Amino acid sequence: MEIKNEFNEKKGVFFIEENGNRIATMTYTFAGPTKFIIDHTEVNPGNEGKGLGKLLVKAGVDFARANNYKIMPLCPYAKSVFDKTKEYQDVLF
Repeated sequence: MEIKNEFNEKKGVFFIEENGNRIATMTYTFAGPTKFIIDHTEVNPGNEGKGLGKLLVKAGVDFARANNYKIMPLCPYAKSVFDKTKEYQDVLF
């Protein structure tokens, strides 16, 4: 399953597509040159329980590590994943 990331200097979105349709998305907003805020995670109906949200959060963490960014998970779902996943603590601000 491929996770894609589209972004500009202000905002971005990680997403998973199936048959050309987005089935899960996680949006974020840059808060300066080295930080971004995860503001929303959504999995479309019928795709819940497949771990897609967790995959999107992991993609965000991998992106942050690769680019020396820090993350603030304001989205309640993303925050719960960070709270449960201690190995993601290095990218928090």
